[in-house]
Amino acid sequence: MQPNRRIRPRRVAALASVAVLTLAVSTSAGTGHLTAGTSTVAGAGPVSPEHPSALRPCMISGRSTVQMSEGIPTARGYARSTGTVRGLTLMVDFPDTPGRGRALDRFAEFFPQTRDWYRTSSYGRLDYRPETPIRGWLRMPKSFRAYGIERGAPFDPGYRKLVEDIVVAADPKVDFRSYDFLNVLVTPNAGPSALDTVLSVTFAGNAEAPVADGVSVANASFVYSRQDDGSGTYHRTGYRVLPHENGHVFGLPDLYTAEGGGAVGHWDIMSEDWGANNDLLGWHKWKLSWLDDAQVRCAAGRGTAEYVLTPLAREGGPKLVFVPLNRRTGYALELRTREGNDEAVCRPGVLVYKVDADVDTGMGPVKVLDSREDSGGCTRSPNVHAELSDATFGPGEEFVDEKRGVRVAVVGVDLTGAYRVRVSRE
Repeated sequence: MQPNRRIRPRRVAALASVAVLTLAVSTSAGTGHLTAGTSTVAGAGPVSPEHPSALRPCMISGRSTVQMSEGIPTARGYARSTGTVRGLTLMVDFPDTPGRGRALDRFAEFFPQTRDWYRTSSYGRLDYRPETPIRGWLRMPKSFRAYGIERGAPFDPGYRKLVEDIVVAADPKVDFRSYDFLNVLVTPNAGPSALDTVLSVTFAGNAEAPVADGVSVANASFVYSRQDDGSGTYHRTGYRVLPHENGHVFGLPDLYTAEGGGAVGHWDIMSEDWGANNDLLGWHKWKLSWLDDAQVRCAAGRGTAEYVLTPLAREGGPKLVFVPLNRRTGYALELRTREGNDEAVCRPGVLVYKVDADVDTGMGPVKVLDSREDSGGCTRSPNVHAELSDATFGPGEEFVDEKRGVRVAVVGVDLTGAYRVRVSRE
């Protein structure tokens, strides 16, 4: 990792996040080493329904040492991802950098946009309710500089002290038992500009978190400077760092790598959260229980079979085909179109990507297969990874993995916009 390498604004942000997300139990944004009872409210945690036997070959899993595995089901300790969830949202400032303007103006930079984004992405299955029992700036006892927060490091004492001080300052007015996770919106004039580095970080499943009102503040997202990279799109895109950070409290890993968004591009907000709006991968929607098992097809057997895929942005219908390669990895297929949260899709079609549950967060657990390598892409939207923007496969095109004997062909599209794919396995 080259934390000081300047590539483009989003990639600089990604590198910064890789460093600071190692704070939760010395892992990135969370860990597989979670103990029961670390959620912020009783009964919280990812939904782990009993899946039918036909899907079990596709429920890949990582080793216990993997940090924030892409495996299904998600490990315990994260916030619930369905039903009504309450995000305690606090606006924080410091004696040397008092908040400018009203604290509720800072809140309005992220809401209702973040809530609406999750409602759309989850097909209404996640009712995200941000709550602000403290309406003004919550003043910390020390200056921002005194906490010594830069890019972060495992068990960073500055972050530990900041969380402790937030709990002490808020506890007289806040019943922490009432919330599923914590959002901390730091005044934008504290810390460096987002053009220089990004300090935004999430502690997820943090077994060493402070305790308040008898519950552990184990899932917390921090947002620092404005996510404005100078492209002039801040009024539409500045909020999107928070849905990315909240993705960690629900158990999702970072999909960018030290090189930036080159593995997944703009196909998932856990890869790129700057620039035009984008959604989550279908795999993540299944992982979060936003897709029913009936909407997932497991292509585990040998031979040839055809499947129908309806646009991922639309509620209902088959959404995901998974081709397991072994108990750790496999290929996922889904149909992406320009609708819903996917405003940057410039070439609709079937997205093919490899999921590896045995790869740590931030190290490339997902890799999109590019149907047009070195094409330069089809988008010119600011801060969208252009090369992968035309990665989808259209009718008459196919993906072939000769080594593993897997062939995926897009054989047609009907008048409703559904695609038919043919999967062959030797």
